[in-house]
Amino acid sequence: MPKGYVIGRAKVTNATQWAVYAAKASEVIKQYGGTPLVRGGQMSVGEGEGRARNVVLEFPDYAAAKAYLFSVEYAEARKLREGAGEIDLIAVEGA
Repeated sequence: MPKGYVIGRAKVTNATQWAVYAAKASEVIKQYGGTPLVRGGQMSVGEGEGRARNVVLEFPDYAAAKAYLFSVEYAEARKLREGAGEIDLIAVEGA
């Protein structure tokens, strides 16, 4: 069975508030069986629009990735980052 992934691209405008969100989101990631593969770090844009902060989370399967992304628990974490930046998040099935 293919793994599932949540991929995010973010622009952080309030690092302190974002850190509170990230701490709560990290708890929820673990709860849904996720493992962070990428969290920030150096990046280079090869094409298109890039954002400074990028995240890749691995889950046991696509269903678990979606369950995390659309969970009540993650929605609570998401509220903590309101006004602290912008993020695009997608759930994808691995190959």
